[in-house]
Amino acid sequence: MQALIENLVKLQAIELNRARLNQQMRALPAEIAQAAAALAAAQRQSADLSAALAREDSMRTRLERDIDGHRQKAARFRVQVDSVTTPEQAVAIEHEIQFATAEADRLEADEYASLERTEAHETALAETRAQVEQLAAEVDAVRTSVAARQQAMASELAGLDAEREAVRAAIDSDWLARFDRIASGRGTGIARAENQQCTGCRMGVRPQVWNQLREGELLSCDSCSRLLYWDPALAPAPKAPQPELIPGAGRAPRKPRVAGA
Repeated sequence: MQALIENLVKLQAIELNRARLNQQMRALPAEIAQAAAALAAAQRQSADLSAALAREDSMRTRLERDIDGHRQKAARFRVQVDSVTTPEQAVAIEHEIQFATAEADRLEADEYASLERTEAHETALAETRAQVEQLAAEVDAVRTSVAARQQAMASELAGLDAEREAVRAAIDSDWLARFDRIASGRGTGIARAENQQCTGCRMGVRPQVWNQLREGELLSCDSCSRLLYWDPALAPAPKAPQPELIPGAGRAPRKPRVAGA
């Protein structure tokens, strides 16, 4: 029975290690995805800034063309001032000159604002491009790390699989089927009894069951149905025997009574 218990405990440890490794391996692609997502976000930001710079450049080209048109229009009207013959014509021409000049000034202000935005975009674009390079290097590093860990975990899993098959072959088929059935529903198939409790579900075991476990039997937990065993190696050490006390030992001797006291 002791060999059976040891093999079942060993099998469960192998199964838990396999489950842990498989879970870690399933999580590895998420590390690459997370790093790639950060890189993609930086690349989108860089593309948006590049597009914004192109729009500002196109806007300034149009503004410069319109500014030149208004300046030339104002110059033509100024030439006509000397040839007007009526006050009404002079007022009309002066109005046109003021309008063209005001429009040119307004468009120049827009052009200056565009230059300020361009300067800010260029600074942000330089920072974003540097970030893209850094994140691209990080993605490569994460891919390299993940590949190395995947290889190491796959090798460890292969060793566990071989050990698992050897242990399973050493266990009686009925006990193995029982263990597999419990483990599929509970996550684990065997649990240690400790302090009259099942360590799998923390429920108490009956005194009779506790005594049988301490005798080396393999039983079922009444609460969770896991296979229960007791490990004598983990039992608390017995207390050292205390020496018997001699009656009167340790008492101070009585002083003799003085006559007449």
